[in-house]
Amino acid sequence: MDASDLRAHFPVLERTAYMNAGTDGPIAAVAVEAAAEELRAEARDGRVAAHFERRIELQDELRAAYGRVVGAPPEQIALTTSATDGIGRVVAGLNLGPEDEVVTSDQEHPGLLGPLIAARHRGATVRPVPFMELANAVTATTTLVAASHVNWITGEVAPTELADVSVPVILDGAQGSGAVPVDVGKLGCVAYAAAGQKWLCGADGTGMLWLDREFGERVRTVMPGYPAFDDASRGLESSLRAGGARFDSPLSRESVAFSLAALRVLLAADFPAQLEQAADLAERYAAALTDAGYTVAGRGRSTLVSFEYPDPPAARERLAEAGIAVRDLPGHPYIRLSVGAWNDESDLERLLAAL
Repeated sequence: MDASDLRAHFPVLERTAYMNAGTDGPIAAVAVEAAAEELRAEARDGRVAAHFERRIELQDELRAAYGRVVGAPPEQIALTTSATDGIGRVVAGLNLGPEDEVVTSDQEHPGLLGPLIAARHRGATVRPVPFMELANAVTATTTLVAASHVNWITGEVAPTELADVSVPVILDGAQGSGAVPVDVGKLGCVAYAAAGQKWLCGADGTGMLWLDREFGERVRTVMPGYPAFDDASRGLESSLRAGGARFDSPLSRESVAFSLAALRVLLAADFPAQLEQAADLAERYAAALTDAGYTVAGRGRSTLVSFEYPDPPAARERLAEAGIAVRDLPGHPYIRLSVGAWNDESDLERLLAAL
């Protein structure tokens, strides 16, 4: 499947230069139909035993697909509602307190900041450092590193040296999974959380969490719900499921079908080649913006391109009126482009002309 074939799956691209996957990815037509078909079946047949059996079937398939994306076996994958949900479950489950120090970056997304603030309320020390200094900042007093895989503001990629630090590393992969190659084994992390609705083009309210098997045994299951139980018939003696499934969040049948259908489109289109194509395209976008006189934020081999522009919120609205979907970043002077394999040179031309 070449770029034009991939573009054909996303109706929004017929009229919009869509560069906002870092917030929400474009929606594939087959994903809409998959969700609609499940809803039609629910309306026709009711939500009885067969409904729940179907939901479990879809969840198992989505779990396996997420595993392919991050290079992990399905049994180590939890289905969550967001990257924030996944990372929050890990941080809360570690019982961090006064004896713990967490190293993080000074440019983290609120989705990670929230769990870290909660840990600080319990007495833990949270020490922010420049993003590219994360590995160097680990000392004898450090308990944990918690940071983004890809910096949501600049597009920098976390230093590879994190794979060799002496403490556990948990990564927020909201801007990583589906955007850059992810192999959790090579990354050297013990937990990796990702969003389903961003680069993986799934439904809002979906995501995944990978946990290293040994490390996962150290993480308490905070507020386990019905999906986390292996056998909920024994009351307070009920046991939780093994592996990642004990961290599952309850997801709707139609949302799971939506995300699974979208993932199948991406995985059928030579997924590794897509990632390389998108990163190459982002580099061309960054170079073109620089040549046009704009200041582009320092970035890595990723699919995010942020550049300075006067009054970014107003510029975002003006670009939207011109059929160009981008993101402004509150508190920063940037317009952010999220470039996917579904984009092409025509999207860049439209952007430059509108600017």
